[in-house]
Amino acid sequence: MQDIELARIPSGTVMLHDARRKLRRMVSLEPFEIGVFAVTQEQISELLGEGEEHPHPRRPAVDVSWQRAIRFCNAASEWEGLDPAYTFDGEDVTWHVDSDGYRLPTEAEWEYACRAGSTGPHYGLLRDVAWTAADGASSPRDVGGKMPNLFGLFDTLGNVWEWCWDLLDPARYGDYRVFRGGGFADESYNVRASVRRGGGPRMHHDDLGFRVARGGFDARDEAQGWSAAADRERALQDGPLPTGWTPLR
Repeated sequence: MQDIELARIPSGTVMLHDARRKLRRMVSLEPFEIGVFAVTQEQISELLGEGEEHPHPRRPAVDVSWQRAIRFCNAASEWEGLDPAYTFDGEDVTWHVDSDGYRLPTEAEWEYACRAGSTGPHYGLLRDVAWTAADGASSPRDVGGKMPNLFGLFDTLGNVWEWCWDLLDPARYGDYRVFRGGGFADESYNVRASVRRGGGPRMHHDDLGFRVARGGFDARDEAQGWSAAADRERALQDGPLPTGWTPLR
């Protein structure tokens, strides 16, 4: 399989914004690793055994559900002899926080890695760092075609949205998971480091992919801005939705 190139991200803090609850929270992060590029068509085909040749092997893998991205992470771990990060019980997925295997980044890790020390909506001029609607692309572009951020990561903004581990808003959206970053067909107001979107774990779309992370931690049910207890608490909370948000119930 084509190697997964990772960048080492130092410890630090990032501010996350929950628009519905109108809350901001500062998250402290331990060092971790994250993919320099989004997972490509070639990588997902080789590792999941689809047996098909892609005409654009260096383009990000898209039409990938959250569940499928999770299974790719476990397959990559097994390929390299690492402890898988996830176990399954039907549709339920458990993250073993102490595992050193491949996994999806938490939302906090993703935003911190995307920003790379920047404080504005973009880590550079958008035309230089991201494939967006302004480029007129009708499909994802090969990874690494624009300038990287200061952590050496490519395409964290634009090209394809990227799945994260976290639930979007369990009180209103149930099992929807977060995706971040904006895609090749999005206008600039959606291609920002803070923009959050989400979908069901089996949803897939032609501008939605993922990049992997690695790093194990001592805690059992919380790490890197995510907490199982916080998810349970958020699922019980209710309140008015911002304009334009559609509840599941």
